Order: sequence, then C-alpha cells, then structure tokens
Amino acid sequence: MPSFLNITSAAIAAAAAVPLLLLLYFLKLRRREMDVPSTLLWKKAVQDLQVNAPFQRLRRNLLLLLQMLILLALLLALARPVVNYTPGAGKLSVILIDRSASMSAITSDGSTRLEQAKRHAKELLDTMGRESEAMVIAFDDSARVVHSKTSDRPALKRAIDSIQGTDRPSRLKWAYQLAEAEAAAFLTDVSARATQRPEVFLFSDGRVLDAAEVVLKQAELKRYFAIGSADDPNVAIVALSAKRNYQRPAEVQIFVRLANFGPEPATVALQLSVDGQVPAGGVRSGLVLLPERWTSQQRDSAIRDQKLFPRDSAEFTLELLGSAVVRAELKELVQDALLADNSAQVIVPPPRSLNVLLVSSRGNFWLQKFLDSANLKDPRTITAAEYEKQIQDPQAVAAAYDIILFDRYSPATLPPAGNFLYFAAVPPDHPIRAATDAAGVQIVLRDQELIDWDRSHPILRGLNLRFMAEKMFRLTVPLDGQVLIDGADGPMLVFHRDGRRAHMVFAFDVNDTGWPLTASFPVFMDNALQYLALGSQMSVRESYSPGATPRIPRFNLQQAAPDLRRIVISGPSSFGTVAATIEPTGDFALPPLDKVGVYSLDPPIPQFEKLAVNLLDENESNLIPADSVPGGGGAAVAAAVSGRSRLELWWWLVAVAAVPLCLLEWWVYTRRVHL
Repeated sequence: MPSFLNITSAAIAAAAAVPLLLLLYFLKLRRREMDVPSTLLWKKAVQDLQVNAPFQRLRRNLLLLLQMLILLALLLALARPVVNYTPGAGKLSVILIDRSASMSAITSDGSTRLEQAKRHAKELLDTMGRESEAMVIAFDDSARVVHSKTSDRPALKRAIDSIQGTDRPSRLKWAYQLAEAEAAAFLTDVSARATQRPEVFLFSDGRVLDAAEVVLKQAELKRYFAIGSADDPNVAIVALSAKRNYQRPAEVQIFVRLANFGPEPATVALQLSVDGQVPAGGVRSGLVLLPERWTSQQRDSAIRDQKLFPRDSAEFTLELLGSAVVRAELKELVQDALLADNSAQVIVPPPRSLNVLLVSSRGNFWLQKFLDSANLKDPRTITAAEYEKQIQDPQAVAAAYDIILFDRYSPATLPPAGNFLYFAAVPPDHPIRAATDAAGVQIVLRDQELIDWDRSHPILRGLNLRFMAEKMFRLTVPLDGQVLIDGADGPMLVFHRDGRRAHMVFAFDVNDTGWPLTASFPVFMDNALQYLALGSQMSVRESYSPGATPRIPRFNLQQAAPDLRRIVISGPSSFGTVAATIEPTGDFALPPLDKVGVYSLDPPIPQFEKLAVNLLDENESNLIPADSVPGGGGAAVAAAVSGRSRLELWWWLVAVAAVPLCLLEWWVYTRRVHL
C-alpha cells in the first residue's frame, strides 16, 4: 500500500484549487447587448449564455472533467506518494548478518535486532530468480560461512534461522574478505554470464569497529539494512575494576562506571553481591544517568532547570579473605533493550596452595600438626642452623617460600621480601622489639589473660578467642603497627608491614597457652596464612572479553592432575556445557567464551577455577544504528520500513497522468474553438 509523505500540504492545496476551478464554470460572462434581426445564426452564443448563467446545475463538460483529473494528479504528486519494496536479488547475492552483542537488543515489537535481520534476509531470498544464487555469512569480530553459494532457497532460510547471537564486538573485515573471495571465484567461473558483479546485502545496526577501514572491490555493496532504532533505551555497566588495598590485603576496592545510551535520563540502582549474597552497603540507589548523546549544553540545562544531579559511578569496599564471585548488577530499570551489559563479574581467587617453611630448633607439636593438616603445597621444617645456611642466598629463599614461621628463634637476616610469623620471637632490626628493663633484660609478663581482639580484621572476624598465656614478653609497638590481640598488660599479637615484608609477631609461645586445644586456633592460622599470602597477589583475577580463548599453561594442568586428558567447561545457560580433550603436550586453549557470565572448569585448574566474561564495551552498548553505510557504497535502508527500499511515485503521476491529460485537454479545447 502506498503512503503519503506530504498529505497535509496536498490537502490544503486541494481545498483551495478545487473550489476555484468549479467557480470558473459557475461564473457568467459579461456580454454587450445588441439588436439583431434574427437569432438563427446566434444559437451558439445562446448556449454560452445558458452555460455561464449563475446558480445553474453544471452540465456534462469534458473540459471540466479533464481539468479535474489534471488537478487531482498534481495534488497527488504534491502529497508525495511512496511505496516500499524489497530490492531484488541479483545473479549472486552475498548476505551478511551481524550477530554481535548489540544485535541482541530487544526492539519495540518485542523481537531482537538479530531476529529482525534474519526476517528481512529471508524476505530478500523470496525475490531470487530461478537462476539466482545466494550465500549466507554470519559475523561478529570473526566471520564464518553459514551456507555456501546455492539456489536452494529453503536451505538458505534454514541456514539463516540457525544463526545464534553472541556477545562479541562487531568487525566487518573478515566478513568482507569472505564476500570478496566468493566474488572473485564467481567472476572467474561464470565469466560468460557475469555481466553483473556479485551483490552484498548487509543486515546490521552498523556498530562496527572498523567501518572506516573496510572496502569492497570485487563485489558491490547493494544494500545496507540499518536494523534497530535510535530510540531504543539502554543503560550499561561500561567499566568494572577491582584491586586490593596494599596495607590491608583482604580489603577489595571495587569501582563501577555506568553510562546511559538511551534518549532520556534514567534513574537506576546498582547492586553488588558476593557469591549471590548482598553485603551491608552493597546497594547504591538513585543513580541519575544523563544520556551520553546529549551535548554539554543539554546536560547543563538539565542540571540547572530540572534539578538533576547526575552520578555515573560507584565505589564499594569489601573484606574478602577467601575466594568469591563479586557481581555488579543494575536494578530498578524501567526500560532496557540490552541485557548483556546489565551485569559484570570479577573473580576473587580461591586460597592459594602455599609453600610454608617452619624454622624451629626444638620442634613445636602444635605448629607442626597444623602444617601437616593444612592444605599447603610443600610444608617444610628446618632448624635454625639450616636456615642460616640457606639465607646466605636471600633471593633464593624469598622465591622458594611464601611464608616463613620462626618458632622461638629471632633470625639475624631476612629475605628481601616475604611474609613472616614470629612465635615468642621478634624480627631483626625492626621497630617491633621486646621491651627491656633498665638492666637490658627482657620484661616477661606472667599469666596474661586475653582481654580483647580486633573483631573487624579479616583474620579474626567471626572468631571467639578465650585463652591465657603462662608467660609472654612485653612488645614495643611502632605507631603504624596494628595490635590484633590485647592482653591484660600489653599487646599479645601485632601486625606490621614494612615495604615488601609483612610481619606478624606473637609475644608468646603457643605451647604456653591452651589456645591450640580450641577450634579457633587452626581457623586463625589458616586465615593468617591466606591474609599474608594475599600481599603478593594485589590484583583480583582479570575478566575476559566475549570471544576470548584463555590459554592454560601445561604447568597448571599438571597441578590439577598429571595425566589430565579431558576438561568440562560450564558457563551461562546460553553457553551450556562443553567437554574438551587435552593434548598430551603443549598448553591448552579453551573454546571461545562467546557469552557474558561466569565459567567454571571441572576439574578445577589452579588459577583458572572460575573465569569471568564481561561485555564492558561502549560501542556495543550504544544502540544508535549507524546512518552511513559501513565501508561506503550501496544504499542505506532504514529498519522503520521493515528493511525495504522506498520508491517515490510523484514523478510517475506527473509524467504518466498529468502531462498526457494536459495534452488531451488542449486538444479538446482547440477542437471546440475551431468548431
């Protein structure tokens, strides 16, 4: 059905022109009266008087009919009638369908952009002639041939229906290269009938990263079907970073930045969860986001006139000692077209398998029992004399051990970096030292009961400590030292970080307390080791972009199982579960992780137990379709007309109707005059 682009102007012109034309036929001519002997020769003049008499009924008049038809044709041309049609496919049509993240956006009719693109592509196939052929290519930041060249329309439609969306970014380079290769083969193999270059039909929203870099030479970009609307609303998480506090390694600081790519301001809430649980202070409500497309003048006007106070970022602080999946998610969204950018995750690594060294000349039953039962990589126990031999190469000691425990032995030398626990001992040349009396003798305190402990510290959080030390020495604590456990007459446990070294000093020997007999002791020791080890892992695990293929080193595979041959990757529901075979040699590359979410490996591979994939791509989250044709050439077709081209008919009305009618009207008029 045709539609009219200028119907209002045409209606106004018709209201003015039609009455004026009719009025001309109502008017009576002014004639001079003269006396004549007879009216026999003046019958024609009498007829003219009758026709032009006012207020008489109009008689049949061919000139009036022709003039009305001419006026109607001109008025219809002024209204600019248009019809929409699907451009026909040529000898060889190469159909490129974008399946990137932005094509998963939901449109006003409830379907996705990808579904619209596939529907329009199948409409194009319906225009194929008997001898025409077509092929289908799906692309994101890579490209693949979904169906090779064929004239089988049902097979091509099934291939189009099989295309599934990904969360990857979009690039045209590889899709154009495939189209060019097919075009070159077509022009060579069928040169006898290749009077027309292969035609490329691009179905995309144009959100490609390399639009200015691609060009077609062998093929011709016939149509670019711009899928989607600039009015599609979308609020996105565009940045997520997490890092540990160097002074407090268990403290994770998380920064989230948001952006509004819709046409109107949006108010949202941002929720942070840890393993599915929302911690205290994990929600930021009332975040006002102004549209990214607005100019600075529009933003200033909204702030000044509408009293909007934009805030597009939020910070969170968490205490995390163990492993966790931290998720940032948008809430309270009124309308949002794209789901993939509404959440993002970071992985806090699980507790490490540590290399721990115990230096004890007399042996310590409780410490040795803990080391034997803990999940440690290779715990070792040596004497003080053996330690003095090893420390002659400080760099080697620092590289060999994550944590060193000194039991009733104060070393003379330490490695340049590391984590150290001292039981009834103090570090050398350090502000934490044993207090002495005037004679230089260490001050020993007897029967010291635990009074209080720092319940906010991640090592001690949730623990219930109740014990007494038969004896302990008084500690001198620097101003930047942190007292974790307080006794009746002085600190019992002090923590201090000194450059690349971390020191945890116990003023007592655990053998002089009943603490090892309680359940809190092994929990405390495990927390302490993990807390110290985190100091060498200040960053949480990085996230990956959609489409990434993480490579797992052979060393990590052997840590999981020396003869590991099969691994199962589980991910979001749209990804499912994939089993992969591991070659006996070399590293292992995971299959492409195309969807955002959290992936887990079975069996768990050290440092790859869980993997986070996040979109965090402003180009894909910006859903405004590109107006210009990517790569140039061809014609752009708006999605508002269902992927069809528009043909204006006004010049047909002028050329085929108005001009011939004018000629006919002139011929009729001249015949009457001569008659």
